[in-house]
Amino acid sequence: MTRGRAPSRCEDRIRAAKHTGLRNLPLHGCAQNQIWCDIVALACELRAWTQMLAFDGPARRWEPKRLQLRIFAAAGRIVRGGRRPRPRIAGHWPWASQITAAITLPQA
Repeated sequence: MTRGRAPSRCEDRIRAAKHTGLRNLPLHGCAQNQIWCDIVALACELRAWTQMLAFDGPARRWEPKRLQLRIFAAAGRIVRGGRRPRPRIAGHWPWASQITAAITLPQA
């Protein structure tokens, strides 16, 4: 990693945290807002790990807004088949194949 990229990576993480919920502190007390910041930090970490482990290709580098609009907002239904619950994603959704591939990753 070069010296010039480290601040940029930090700025990317700050921008992602702001999109996740760090832009406004919604509560009145300092302790309550500290809990809110901890929840936002946890959400950022979960999103980053999900992108790194479940997706491949360009989906690993999507910003939080794009990830939310393409992956997390997909209409789906949980159906039972063979005594196991399975997600059924609408076939016409453009990113249904990426969602299905992320859900059906082989277990390590």
